[in-house]
Amino acid sequence: MKFSIERGELLKAVAQAQSVVERRNTIPILANVLIEAEGNTVQFRATDLDIEVVDKAPAMVERAGATTVSAVTLNEIVRKLPDGALVTLTEDGTKGRLTIEAGRSNFSLATLPKEDFPVMASSDYASNFSAPAPVLRRLFDKSKFAISTEETRYYLNGVYMHVAEREGGKVLRCVATDGHRLARIDADLPENAEGMAGVIVPRKTVGELRKLLDDDDMQIAVSVSETKIRFATPSITLTSKVIDGTFPDYTRVIPSGNTRKLEVDASEFAKAVDRVATVSSERSRAVKLSLDEDRLVLSVNAPDSGAAEEELAVAYGDERLEIGFNAKYLLEIASQVDRENAVFLFNSSGDPTLMREGNDTSAVYVVMPMRV
Repeated sequence: MKFSIERGELLKAVAQAQSVVERRNTIPILANVLIEAEGNTVQFRATDLDIEVVDKAPAMVERAGATTVSAVTLNEIVRKLPDGALVTLTEDGTKGRLTIEAGRSNFSLATLPKEDFPVMASSDYASNFSAPAPVLRRLFDKSKFAISTEETRYYLNGVYMHVAEREGGKVLRCVATDGHRLARIDADLPENAEGMAGVIVPRKTVGELRKLLDDDDMQIAVSVSETKIRFATPSITLTSKVIDGTFPDYTRVIPSGNTRKLEVDASEFAKAVDRVATVSSERSRAVKLSLDEDRLVLSVNAPDSGAAEEELAVAYGDERLEIGFNAKYLLEIASQVDRENAVFLFNSSGDPTLMREGNDTSAVYVVMPMRV
C-alpha cells in the first residue's frame, strides 16, 4: 500500500478516528486505526467495539492495500507536521512497518494485520431519515448536560431519542435525566422518521457525534434499528450500539401545575449564581432563591467559608417564595438559554421547578430543589 495525502485532510480523518479509541484496553488491535486505500480515497476506521467511526479522505493512491497502525501515535505525528505538507504513507507487508514521509521527516511505525481488526456487524435499519446538522446539534447539545454518570442506572447514561406526541402533531424528541434535573428538547419530525423506535444514545456516542455536526449546511443521514444507530455524512459514518434498557416514563416528573412565574435575564442570572456560589461549600453548593414582588435575592450561607448575597431585578408577581438549588444545576440549565429571558415556573419550595426559554416550549428543563 502506498498513497499521498494532504496533511490537513489526513489530520481531520485521523483525529476523528483516534478519539473513538479507548486509551486503556487489553486488546492491542483496538488501539489501532484500520487504513484502507483504494481508487482515489483512503478510509480510516476505528472502533471500541461499541462505536465505530469510518472517515473517508481524498488521496493519490499509488498501490491499493490495507493495514492497521496505532491511532494515537499516527495522530500525534500528523498533528506535528507542518501545515500544507504532502504526506506519503507506505506499508511494507514483509517487515510489518508503515513508513510516513513528509518533507525531511520520516517515521516508521509497527503495524498489526488488517485481518485481526474487528468490523462491526452490519445491521438492518428499520428507520432511515435525514435531518439538518443544526437541528440534531440543538437536540443533543441542549440535552446532554443532564445525562447521568451513575453507572448503576445505565439506562440513564445516554440521551433518549424518540418520536413523541405534542399539541400540533408529532415531534422528534431528545430527553436526558439523572434524577436531579431533566432536559426535554423537541424538533420538527423529519420526513420518514414516524416509525422510528425510541433508542438511548450512549454518552460517548453523543460526544463523538458532535464533531459531525459542525457544518451548518450538512444533511445528516440517520439510520435506526433496535440495537444500533448510525449517523452519516458523505465523508464520515458513525455507527453505535444503543443502550439496552428501558428509559423511564419522564412525563411523570414534568410538572404541569406550576403557576408561580419568574422571568429573568438568563445571562445576568447565570453570572449572579456563579458569583454567590464562590463561597458555597463544595459538597452541597446550595444557593437559596428568595422571591418577592419583582425582586430576587440569591444567597449562600456556608458556615465554614462565609456568606454571599446578590439582588436581581426580575419580573415576579406572586406570593413570597424561598427555594434552594444546587448551584451547578442552575448554571448548567441557565447556560442552555439562547434567547434573553429564562422563565422559571415554581409550585412550592419542595416541588420540581420548570424552566423554559421565554414562551418557547420546545426546550423544557426540570430541576429538583434542595433544602437550604
